[in-house]
Amino acid sequence: MATLVFLEHHDGELLKSSLGVLSKAAELDGDVAGVVLGSGVRDLAAGAGAFGASTVFVADKPELEAPLPQPRVDALARLVADQGFDTVVFAASVLSADVAAGLSARLGAGLNWDLTDLVQQDGSLIGKRPALGDSVYVDVGWTSEPRLALIRAGTFEAKETGGQAEVVDFDVEFEDFSLAATMVEQAHAESEGPSIEEAEVIVAGGRGLGSPENFKLVEELAKALGGAVAATRAVVDAGWYPYATQVGQTGKTVSPKLYVACGISGAIQHKVGMQSSGVIVAINKDPNAPIFEFCDLGVVGDLHEIVPKLTELVQQRRS
Repeated sequence: MATLVFLEHHDGELLKSSLGVLSKAAELDGDVAGVVLGSGVRDLAAGAGAFGASTVFVADKPELEAPLPQPRVDALARLVADQGFDTVVFAASVLSADVAAGLSARLGAGLNWDLTDLVQQDGSLIGKRPALGDSVYVDVGWTSEPRLALIRAGTFEAKETGGQAEVVDFDVEFEDFSLAATMVEQAHAESEGPSIEEAEVIVAGGRGLGSPENFKLVEELAKALGGAVAATRAVVDAGWYPYATQVGQTGKTVSPKLYVACGISGAIQHKVGMQSSGVIVAINKDPNAPIFEFCDLGVVGDLHEIVPKLTELVQQRRS
């Protein structure tokens, strides 16, 4: 198996989700390659060696500066054809989903998406995909090569192996239609602290907070812990907190070392987005809340009393 991993980057760093997929691919195939596309990005490539890449291909071109999909499809199609890769793996994001779909159409290749695992079975690559509201998992495969796989973000942990990668530059010829679109403006949501995809600590709030004003309790605890704030779908739908912070089936998948759930019942739709967290702490006044069935530590009580005291204790310990 000749595997290529699309390494997405932002603000001068390779994304944790991409490095997690790279680590998983390296477990399945010891000679896995990565690819970095952009402008002024060559220095990022070598860092992928520590996460399992033996080779990192780089297309450093001004046409790749904006995060647009079609120029990246041109680059990947050329690389796959020249190097003979039979498997291309992506960590899911808005950009990578567009690139994977475009590459699938360009190459006439099969694309399996929303995968939560990849395994070798009887000499074949098999993907694991949630179905029926994430209540069951099904095996999916490919009938031809190259195989394209889009992995649910936050599924795999980025594991450093201490290796080194050979960095190889390659050239790209862009199609005229690929350069027809230009980016006029790129807006960034204003936020403090780490993003929920990258954070090692997440404090999440649900409808149990009672009102959007009470989200300050969650924000203060997250700040004390040096973590990020997340929310449930019900909270986002009610307009209490931004969509970018939603964790769950229709939001983002996260895997922090610590996940503190405040006023969250733990429905299956939320569980699938955070169940791979290292330690899950739940604070809820309902002793029968589903989240107590899978959390590591549960506190039954009024979060409006417990969370401020917990924040105070953390601040005292860190001062």
